[in-house]
Amino acid sequence: MTTASSDRWLSRYAVLTAAIALFPIGMGALVTTLDAGMAFLDWPTSDGQNMFLYPWLQDFHANRDKFVEHGHRLAGSLIGMFSIGLVALTLKRESRGWVRRLAIGILSAVVLQGLLGGFRVIADARVAALVHGLFASLIFSTITLFALVTGSKWTTGGQAPRPSVSGSSGLKFLAIANLVVVFSQSLLGGFVRHLGFALHEHLGGAILATVLSVALIVSSWRSGLAWLRSASVGLLIVLLVQLVLGAGAWVTRFGFPTTGYVAVQQAPEQILFRTAHAVAAMFVLMTSAQLAARVLRLNWLDRGARFQRANQTVSRPSTLETCSTLAGGPV
Repeated sequence: MTTASSDRWLSRYAVLTAAIALFPIGMGALVTTLDAGMAFLDWPTSDGQNMFLYPWLQDFHANRDKFVEHGHRLAGSLIGMFSIGLVALTLKRESRGWVRRLAIGILSAVVLQGLLGGFRVIADARVAALVHGLFASLIFSTITLFALVTGSKWTTGGQAPRPSVSGSSGLKFLAIANLVVVFSQSLLGGFVRHLGFALHEHLGGAILATVLSVALIVSSWRSGLAWLRSASVGLLIVLLVQLVLGAGAWVTRFGFPTTGYVAVQQAPEQILFRTAHAVAAMFVLMTSAQLAARVLRLNWLDRGARFQRANQTVSRPSTLETCSTLAGGPV
């Protein structure tokens, strides 16, 4: 039987799992920036050695690419272990069938992600690397959504009296549209990073995603709902950070002629900005998904409340009907 306490512990473990997921995500983004995806030509072994026995730390100074790529592999194994723990804890503490299936789905996705990474190496396929990176953002967002639905506020939608948002179809549409555009923008960013094209499309997508995100943030804040306001603040923060990092990634990669700055390929500042920009994109997707899930949840609760009120109205006899019944016949 699920209790509030078990929900909190499960939600906290999910948050920890999402935090652990940032290790393979960050290392993977660095691998792409350094173009080190083929540092090893084999998988799941590393230069023919067992992955967990490979002398990883010796590569710190000797071979940067191998150090980063093998670190990414080890971090991927770590999130796999935490995902197993997430399933075990969910099956023990959570009674909702769909939440149990979601936990199993997360573990399955993590396993598939590892296989995608291996296929990328065996086939030496950059397209597989693109899918691998995009899938990582979806897994990260899903883990954070799992933390949301197992949290104490999911059942009541914030636990506070709130105005109805059921009539705000515009907010619901905006939340879904923003999520779709942000995901599409992540895909375009993957084209730029992995395949080297769609740069201008990516810039156009950034403008559209920014406009939609700002509109969603404003609408969520004006709703007066604390549960939406807190998520909108999170989206605003990561959006601003992402815009700054995007500008930095552009300047450090292409230079800034008007100031005399010349970009140096694989310079430390370029590696930092490009990698951080890729990771921040996943946070924009995650916060967009969080806000969309809250909007949809509140709409669901409001529809349920309206349906319940309608049933009560239909089942409650009118005053005229009551008088007719007491009189023994029609009035």
